Amino acid sequence: MNLIKSERGAITAEYAIATLAGVAFAGLMLLIMRSEEVRQLLFGLVARALGIS
Repeated sequence: MNLIKSERGAITAEYAIATLAGVAFAGLMLLIMRSEEVRQLLFGLVARALGIS
């Protein structure tokens, strides 16, 4: 009688969950970056850091 459960495939499932979380985060960032207000804010920060404005 084998009482120890096999963990075969557990790592693959963990990678799949991490990949899905990464894709969801990227999608959220894409939605945020499409906002004109956010784009202007980030452009202003970069311009100030580079001394353009």
